[in-house]
Amino acid sequence: MENTPGSRRVPADRMSQRDHTASYQVRIRGLFRRRHVVSDRDGELGVVRMERNRWGMIVGGSYTPVKGELLLFRRDPGLLRSQFSLWTEGREWLGASLRWSFVSREISISTGGRPFRIVPLPGLRKGWRLVAPKTGEVARIHGHAFGRGVSIEVGRRLDFELLLFAYFLGAQIMGESRWPGPRPEGSSAVLAAAGRS
Repeated sequence: MENTPGSRRVPADRMSQRDHTASYQVRIRGLFRRRHVVSDRDGELGVVRMERNRWGMIVGGSYTPVKGELLLFRRDPGLLRSQFSLWTEGREWLGASLRWSFVSREISISTGGRPFRIVPLPGLRKGWRLVAPKTGEVARIHGHAFGRGVSIEVGRRLDFELLLFAYFLGAQIMGESRWPGPRPEGSSAVLAAAGRS
């Protein structure tokens, strides 16, 4: 447990509902052409789609919002895994991802500003954490124990486009996250303090 002035005690390895700045639910529909329907408490926000080639490899995808601009996920050329870039429909680059090792489960994301990492959740749980280098965990993407749903919990202010990119990357390899990940740097106490600011 960790304590910050004026806060209740918060378990270091999980975010509590009070610490969230936003929560989203994803319902996965379809078998071969899956649609990932993203919603918040006010209703549906948009749909993430993943595009596969004839061998079944994911080669890209898109996010079609109910309102707003289409986002495109493109596989970048290269042999490394999770090598994608994020673009707006107007051809503005927003970020890129890379998985440096064939055995490591960590994915690096570059946005032109500060870098982020996607790493598995601690413990025997299915899901991923989005981690900033100095402040620690920013968001969690975790699969439901039963069914095809996914919950996304954001612990501090974050561009929605970056969150969708992290979801797109993590959803492809959700099964790989079942083995425990490393202990978080920057615990929920950091998230709680950020949520209050």
